[in-house]
Order: sequence, then C-alpha cells, then structure tokens
Amino acid sequence: MPIDLYWDHNAWYQGQLLRALPAHLNEVLDVGCGAGSFSVRLATRARHVDAIDRAPHMTALARERVPANVDVRVEDITTVHLPPTHYDAVTSISALHHVELTQVLPRLAQTLRPGGLLLAVALPKTDLPRELPIEAWSAVGHRLLGAAFRLEQTLTGRRRYAHEASVRVMPMQDPVLTTRQVREQAASVLPNVRVRRLPFWRYELRWQRPLTPLP
Repeated sequence: MPIDLYWDHNAWYQGQLLRALPAHLNEVLDVGCGAGSFSVRLATRARHVDAIDRAPHMTALARERVPANVDVRVEDITTVHLPPTHYDAVTSISALHHVELTQVLPRLAQTLRPGGLLLAVALPKTDLPRELPIEAWSAVGHRLLGAAFRLEQTLTGRRRYAHEASVRVMPMQDPVLTTRQVREQAASVLPNVRVRRLPFWRYELRWQRPLTPLP
C-alpha cells in the first residue's frame, strides 16, 4: 500500500500570512473563511475578526471552533456590505480564484483603513513553460516534505499540516487565471499591488492601502 504523502498547502501558508501581519490588530476581515482554521489563528492577533464565507455548511463548521472574538457569517464577498476604512487587515486563503478580481479587489481596498494590509493566497492556473521550474520544484518539494511529515508522525505521533476532515466538503473550483493574469488584473485596480507565484500551486497578493486617500 503506498504511503500517503499528501499534506495541506493552505495550512502551510497560514503561517506565512501570520508572519506578514502586525503582532497586534484591532479589526480583521477573513474572506472565504471555510471551516475557520485560519480565523482561529487570526483571533490570537486581533481584538475582533469578521469571518465570512458564502457556503453555509462551511460557516457552520467554523462556528463550532472559533473563539468569542470571531464573528462568522454567511456572506458573498461580491455583495456583502463592507464598512469603509474599518479593517486593519483583510486576509484570504484559497478564495480569490473563485471571484472576479476586478470586482472584488476594489471592495476589499475600500474597507481597509489607511495603512491597512490586504494579504491573500490563492490558486493560479498553470503557466507553462514559463513556470516550469517552480512547477517542478512544487512537485518534488511536495513529496519530500510529505515524507518528512510522515516520518515525524512516526517518531512523535504528531502529523503537521494534515488535511482536516472538512476538506471533503469544501467547495472546489479550478483557477482560470495564471499568476501573470492575476498581476495584470490586480494592477489595473490596485496601484502598487504585489503578486508573486509561490511553490505548492499558490500565488500571493499583497497590497497596503496608502495613508493618503484613494482617488
């Protein structure tokens, strides 16, 4: 029987997003919160977290685990009312490839306070041959790290980055934009946005709202 080397890339990138955020936050919006695993971690940094997802069965799972300073709601990011200049940070993991970026990104930008940070990780469409090196590294690194995590489990009984049970019911959608196309669309609505391809089939989008008013 083959050894299961699969592990949760979203959980891997939760740590990266947390390291990019300030140590102390007031209000945070978590877009596409799913079963709430990242919202739980954000709650240790923020006074209050609004966690939204358009899938009722996922928000039901999230409500079972989040602490009292997280408000979980069934909302569609394309239509939900977002208070202007309210949030210190807006985060999202594996949700932006489900939406029209040129529609959603300006809405997220307006809800940030001046100096606030928009930080997201999502799935890109494969862009070959341009991204062949990172695709190859992702395939090899995925298996090497998977083997390391399995060995660690054998030695310690703890398996890092294991998929949660909720992955079986999580809404899935194939990405339609390459990282280059994401960068182009994001730059058309968010000046000075940074978009970069990451290993393990993700891209990162990062934007900080200027201290001066947006046009």
